Amino acid sequence: MKQLPLTKQQLIAALISLSLGSVAQAALTINGSSGSESSARVSWGGADSLSEARKIMYNSSNSSAIKKVDNGYGATNITNAHSFGSSNNSFNNTNSYNTAYRGGFNSGSMIPISTDSRSVAVIDAETGESIYEKAADIARPMASITKIMTAMVVLDAGLDMREEITLDPEDFVGPKRASSNLKSGDRLNRAEMLLMTLMKSENPAAKSLARNYPGGYSAFMRAMNRKAQDLGMTTAFFGDPTGLDKRNVASSNDLVKMVRAAGNYDVIRRFSTTKSYDFYVSNYSSGNRTYKANNTSSLVRDGSYPIGISKTGFINEAGRCVVMETRVNNRPAIIVILGANSSATRWGDAKNILNSLATRRTV
Repeated sequence: MKQLPLTKQQLIAALISLSLGSVAQAALTINGSSGSESSARVSWGGADSLSEARKIMYNSSNSSAIKKVDNGYGATNITNAHSFGSSNNSFNNTNSYNTAYRGGFNSGSMIPISTDSRSVAVIDAETGESIYEKAADIARPMASITKIMTAMVVLDAGLDMREEITLDPEDFVGPKRASSNLKSGDRLNRAEMLLMTLMKSENPAAKSLARNYPGGYSAFMRAMNRKAQDLGMTTAFFGDPTGLDKRNVASSNDLVKMVRAAGNYDVIRRFSTTKSYDFYVSNYSSGNRTYKANNTSSLVRDGSYPIGISKTGFINEAGRCVVMETRVNNRPAIIVILGANSSATRWGDAKNILNSLATRRTV
């Protein structure tokens, strides 16, 4: 069945139904599930993220109250997650899993691979075990991986997602020159800016979200670094909300903590794995237009792998980067890849890891 594009009205209704009041770490009950427990059906592979985002945002009757789920250390139950099995590479519904990190680290379950990127971390999200590491404790520039933290801080603030934001010239000024399909004077609501930030990685959208934060841009940057401290990211520093600032650094192991915490925001799950979206952009000066945007991740666009969270990044100092959450061989995992010297290296390492996970022996 062909998916219909998500309309602007539905996108507005999307985050209205979330009723982003106090905190926006969304513990949602959707897809006909019921009960008071904090559970949600998770999209794996990006294939149904757009329709699931519509359900989350458009159907308020099935949404539980929004509350804080996890600070990055506790447990979160995800029910009805899809599995990517090694035997036939088919999707099927499986039991729930718990993302609490409980286990020690040992080498017995390490996946037998080599990678070409400068820093890599692969964590079994069920046990907390490191199953592959390469220079994983060294802080490195993270580029647009930054935008996951940007999204969490925006959602934590409980702002009105219907509020229209206008891009100012200062939103296009940053530590580096970067291309953008947006223009000064473009108007989108906060929800659309967030989708633009996570899916298309538009830097002016991220900058505008920070600028329109309570207390302004400086308060937003303080909130980003405070959030990193709260998550135990001891190597992390954020100098801007886009990732264009080479001072934005963290180790791969610390970015595992960030991705894991982001998994408790269903909006981040859906938006970061949405394949494409047609934005209707209003602009008083240059006229209105449609901006057809695609996800920056080729793995999300392709849909062959089960991906529950995704974000790519690139600046010269960082190299090609990607973080993702996946569920392979009935086991959840978080993958962080930093410092690849090319897109081919980044995606080659990612596919190597995903395929190795699919054949990994599990007990």
